[in-house]
Amino acid sequence: MITIEVMTQQDCCLCDDAKEVIEQVIAELPAELKMTDIESDPKLFERYKEKITVVLINGEESFVYKVHPITLRKKLDKLLATKG
Repeated sequence: MITIEVMTQQDCCLCDDAKEVIEQVIAELPAELKMTDIESDPKLFERYKEKITVVLINGEESFVYKVHPITLRKKLDKLLATKG
């Protein structure tokens, strides 16, 4: 299972856009989406406050600000190929 984590904060339209793109791409893949509010953790807030939206794939920073669906799909396909 691939874990995609979006570092987000309140009223973040870029975060909403990223979530929508990710949900469309992973609809038929063995992947889960996790939304993490950086405002709930002072360490996360300090680390990501200037970079939101940040997307982690299996803990690795993979996108900042915007998620491109074709690039996301390629990254996920590569991960799935190495696991198979």
